[in-house]
Amino acid sequence: MSTAETHKSWLDAVLVYRQPRVLAMLFLGFSAGLPLLLVFGTLSGWLAREGIDKTTIGYISWVALLYGLKFTWSPLVDRLRLPVIGGIFGQRRSWMLLAQTGVICGLLVMASSNPLTHLELLVYAALLVAFSSATQDISIDAWRIEAMPNETQGAMAATYQIGYRIGMLLAGGGAFSLAHFYSWPFAYTVLAMFMFVGIATTLIIPEPEHVISRDTWKREEKVIHFLENSAHLPDSVRAAYAWFIGAVVCPFTEFFSRNGKFALVILLFIGLFRISDITMGVMANPLYVDVGFSDLDIGVVTKTVGPFITIAGALLGGSLVIRFGVLPILMAGAVLVILTNLLFVTIALLPPDVIMLATVVAADNLSGGMAGSAFIAYLSGLTNKAYTATQYALFSSLMLLPAKFIGGFSGEIVDANGYVFFFIYSALLGVPAILLILYLMRHARQQHTA
Repeated sequence: MSTAETHKSWLDAVLVYRQPRVLAMLFLGFSAGLPLLLVFGTLSGWLAREGIDKTTIGYISWVALLYGLKFTWSPLVDRLRLPVIGGIFGQRRSWMLLAQTGVICGLLVMASSNPLTHLELLVYAALLVAFSSATQDISIDAWRIEAMPNETQGAMAATYQIGYRIGMLLAGGGAFSLAHFYSWPFAYTVLAMFMFVGIATTLIIPEPEHVISRDTWKREEKVIHFLENSAHLPDSVRAAYAWFIGAVVCPFTEFFSRNGKFALVILLFIGLFRISDITMGVMANPLYVDVGFSDLDIGVVTKTVGPFITIAGALLGGSLVIRFGVLPILMAGAVLVILTNLLFVTIALLPPDVIMLATVVAADNLSGGMAGSAFIAYLSGLTNKAYTATQYALFSSLMLLPAKFIGGFSGEIVDANGYVFFFIYSALLGVPAILLILYLMRHARQQHTA
């Protein structure tokens, strides 16, 4: 982020939230945030309540690995026009609608599955939800980056996080409360209906302009020209190669061409930044159940109060990014995430105390909201708008894949060593990210003075 971008006035930092497309991210974020917990934390709580062992719960959390693999099909979302609806709604919105429909169908199947007798069917339905939700994320991220300039991405990320956390509020607190008073199948059915908020928003928002720079066109034209001169290949084969290189190869080579060897440092940082809090999140709900909190306690405190604090953190983080730049806020967020992870040790050691639970959850969500706004803004600034969906999906996949994979072993660690050891371990996983932020800050200073 340039010097000019890091010295906006406080008035500019606040008024950016009045722009219509910034506000639209509130509802798109809601649609993106609703499915995640339903195949991750909330699902873990449901399975724990049904008596499924924690090792199995940990392995089932690997369903969320699909979020980390979305870069593999993101080129299709970036370049493949869907029949019929693609011509009506445009590239980004048509993929949003298809994905939102898939989420609704998957949630309804989950609602009809009994974990004790139809666990396999429930897992397959969760895979459909995760795949469709990840596809929705790809298209929403592409719309966000293309709809507004780079300097507003911190605010776009903040409103996205607000909506995302409201969606998580319903998927967390709402689901646990509905399960407490009614049943888990009823909760999943109701939450499936809330996905129509995303569908309505997608129908209202405009399709953004897809801009490709002259340098990008030159890079692709050279490849396509080479393929067109390959006379020994049939036309259909040459066309397929041209599409593959333009949609799949160029987005990755462009990033490395633009950043050189430093691209490896960037990718390493992206892969490590979220490991600490995502790993911790797998066992948070089983901890609450084992300590003795009721579903209503969990729903009201951890999944209702917490997201409101996250919203405050996201707004604060978005404004701070505009005011001070991305990297300083990334550092502050990373340190706070480690410290708040350690606070969960107190929950594991003490008898059930709703006030203590609310305090720890509030601190955790405030730090997560700040760090999230800064990290989304950082990833957005790395993309070339010619390959928005593919490159951002690569970054966000890399952010999630190591964390989700390591998180799958969380149940085994808790079963073998207990919760106290686990939360200390999850906090220490955040230390490498802090060291890499220091290196990124040093590199940014060197680039500025060069």
